[in-house]
Amino acid sequence: MRLSWPERLFNVFNYSFFTLMGLTTLLPFVNLLAKSLSSENAVVSGRVSLLPIDLQFGTYRFVLQDDAFLNALRVSVTLTLIGTALSLFVTTITAYPLSKPRLRGRKWLLLLFIFTMLFSGGLIPTYLLMHNLNLVNTLPVLFLPAMVNVYNMLIIKNYFEGLPDSLEESAKIDGAGNLRILFLIYLPLSMPVLATIALFFAVYYWNDYFNAMIYITNPSLKPMQLFLKELLAASSDFIRNAAINADAEMNTAPQSIQAASILVATVPILIVYPFLQKYFVKGVLVGSVKE
Repeated sequence: MRLSWPERLFNVFNYSFFTLMGLTTLLPFVNLLAKSLSSENAVVSGRVSLLPIDLQFGTYRFVLQDDAFLNALRVSVTLTLIGTALSLFVTTITAYPLSKPRLRGRKWLLLLFIFTMLFSGGLIPTYLLMHNLNLVNTLPVLFLPAMVNVYNMLIIKNYFEGLPDSLEESAKIDGAGNLRILFLIYLPLSMPVLATIALFFAVYYWNDYFNAMIYITNPSLKPMQLFLKELLAASSDFIRNAAINADAEMNTAPQSIQAASILVATVPILIVYPFLQKYFVKGVLVGSVKE
């Protein structure tokens, strides 16, 4: 179909605008990569922009041999895997009964869930609750309070409501119970929305540092994002001394170590996106729109 001039002009504007937006989000990562691969003199003198100067890889060797960094990486990977799996499971089994109109008190239960989404107990009462439950300075404190996300639960509930009732009726005629219907019929048909919600949870747990900052003081339990926050807040002299102690001949600046740490911490969650991207748009749209 031949496009008119206004339509062509509109397409040119769209391509230009989104290309500019893409570059805006990509350029900071390119700058970090260039800094992490450049020599100390080039970084300190401010000559590094988008391309590395005096290429070196000692920064990554230092970061990947740092015990504190590796421990924070292990904590983040463990937290993301356990938190995502448990949160997806609990959110799904919460959404299933709420998707059934035959559930008694369904409207009131939904109102209660939505109320908790709009209003929280506050930071201090929540901390006191976690402290009284002896969860402070433990890994479960980072995922138990976020086990059920009401927004994600509503998306899954709406998706379940869009599935044909005849599937459930046929299964019940064959003698299937609610759990069998959920796990053998509903969940295999709900992969787009489940993959999308799993990605939401994974990104949340990987990027979360606030809860760790509030509840975690044990260095061995600090996740990656909290480690990076403390690394960025640390003085350059502290990082410099650590680098010198690790390798006296290493030609790297503190800014290079910070850039390399950020990039290495970002790569694992970026790897997840391509595998779940095909479900992303479909899962959100189908789960969010109710006919």
